[in-house]
Amino acid sequence: MATPRRRPVRRLTIVAAASSLGVVISSFAAPLAAHASPARSPVPHSRPGWLTHARDLGRAPATAAVQARIYLAPNGGLDALAARALAVSTPGSADYGHFLSPAEYFAEFGTTDATVRAVTRWLTSSGLTVTGVEAHNRYLDITGSVAAAERAFGVHIHAYSHDGQTVQAPDDTLTTPADLADDVLAVDGIDTTPNIVRPALAAGAVPYRGAPIPPPAGFRNAAPCSSYYGEKLATDLPSFNGQALPYAVCGYVGAQFRSAYEGATTLDGTGITVGITDAYASPTIAADAATYAVRNGDRPYAPGQLTQSLPRTFTNTKLCDASGWFGEETLDVEAVHAMAQGAKIRYYASSSCLDRDLLDAFARINDEARVQIVSNSWGAVEQSEHRSTILAYEQAFLQGAVEGISYVFSSGDSGDEVASSGTKQTDYPASDPFVTAVGGTATAIDATGRLAWETGWGTYRYALAPDGTAWSSSGTFLYGSGGGESTVFAQPIYQQGITPAGARGVPDVAMDADVTTGMLVGQTQAFPDGTYYDQYRIGGTSLAAPLFAGMTALTFQHARGGVGLLNPTIYRNAGTGVFTDVTGPGPDPGNVRVDYADGVDAAQGVVATVRTFNQDSSLAVGPGWDPVTGLGSANAGWLTAIPPRARR
Repeated sequence: MATPRRRPVRRLTIVAAASSLGVVISSFAAPLAAHASPARSPVPHSRPGWLTHARDLGRAPATAAVQARIYLAPNGGLDALAARALAVSTPGSADYGHFLSPAEYFAEFGTTDATVRAVTRWLTSSGLTVTGVEAHNRYLDITGSVAAAERAFGVHIHAYSHDGQTVQAPDDTLTTPADLADDVLAVDGIDTTPNIVRPALAAGAVPYRGAPIPPPAGFRNAAPCSSYYGEKLATDLPSFNGQALPYAVCGYVGAQFRSAYEGATTLDGTGITVGITDAYASPTIAADAATYAVRNGDRPYAPGQLTQSLPRTFTNTKLCDASGWFGEETLDVEAVHAMAQGAKIRYYASSSCLDRDLLDAFARINDEARVQIVSNSWGAVEQSEHRSTILAYEQAFLQGAVEGISYVFSSGDSGDEVASSGTKQTDYPASDPFVTAVGGTATAIDATGRLAWETGWGTYRYALAPDGTAWSSSGTFLYGSGGGESTVFAQPIYQQGITPAGARGVPDVAMDADVTTGMLVGQTQAFPDGTYYDQYRIGGTSLAAPLFAGMTALTFQHARGGVGLLNPTIYRNAGTGVFTDVTGPGPDPGNVRVDYADGVDAAQGVVATVRTFNQDSSLAVGPGWDPVTGLGSANAGWLTAIPPRARR
């Protein structure tokens, strides 16, 4: 007997049905396409946003190839799924903590086989070929000609030049037959503009299948540097603003972070598994992480404590700078273990840095349901993200939330993004209201392991004058905590009365991210004299996100499980003291950093610079929530902020 197609709620905005809970995407209006007829409906947000500044190169050849992916809506609609995700994640809700297993999720929200058949009939009747269906009906992969795609989606497809690239894309909003309007969630690939995400900088591993990816080029930090904040003053160099500055730390290690943030707790994350997603997979991660733990005083990994889930192949290795992701994975793994010595870590590698492959990694996470929190240290500027693809990401985050999985993202490393993109904006996915965005601080940990002070992460670089007697009078902005107000998402209810009204505010919380006060990590790299393990300091919100995820594993250990979307719990604790409010500058305007000129050794000399604190583009810290540090950094109070749930 055929499975009936249950009609979902009409999707007008991502979470219109959940508007009473305050999460509405007001700028996600879906205008009708010029080519639409009464019998057709628009695919929301499928008109490329860059069309207004692109150069039209004319109609694409009718026989040119098209490869695309059609994401299908969850049964009942995205609105209903969003409402459930908020209900199970909000303390005080009758459904709080009533999470679904993957099997229960697919029984209630899974896209039906009947929907797949109906969408397939439409596509094939237009001359397109369905080449694959995702195991749980999340999407269909299709191929065909431009002519067939034009028939299917009711548009003309042109060649365009924009932003330094030549692409093939529709000239207007895609449409579907009206009776499929509630079934097609998003379309990826008709617009061939790639959205490349970048890093915000094992035991059980499956061997990499494909051409070997070489290790990244080696890097070391130069001396002098401090083993704790303020240990060494740069009295041999000019003062800065009338003050002798400390030399930068050599890189904090786990014991220092645990002491500063977690205090004397006996919690260690036992019973909790932290997931990590990045593109590609370092072939030396298990050995590097084990070596790092032994050398730097962390607990050795137990058998099976670090595992990996890898795709069948890796692709787009040159486009994505594959080996550059190895350092990100290394930082994420070592930072999580530093904060949660007893937690398990499961690394999920994406096939590439492209959206569809990262979405596949999220599908593996949600369908396994082996983790309670997922750390993600990557993203792209919000306005570069395909608006239709955001809907596919939403579906992944919402499935995780209803299963009790929290998604955490770094907020970005370019401040307000004006210097990098020319437009003031936040990063995505950090700006999504169904993830937790982690911003950055500059963090002073003293000789006793105490967090002496914090300020916002935002760095200007000042060079030493050629005669060595003074620092340059003007600096150059390098990087800083990403944040601000989303231009895509409205203010969610959990931020009402706390963040500026009208838009989703980013970030939610913060941890150490300043490269000057960063973490020491260990990784196998390619040096001029060979390939081997060595250590270096690194920072960015790529550090802040895994520090927070690891620390939250201790919170979940105390709570006896995860909470799904973290944000309602985080903002419920605003002003309670579990987050240390970062209100202004610290006692030092910056530190002196010394680098090898060649990045490896002193053969070509060293370069000294001043790296400032709390100069984050147009963003500033202040009392309460701010767009640099959110509510502030987690402290030991966060570890017990969620009451333990009753044992079942």
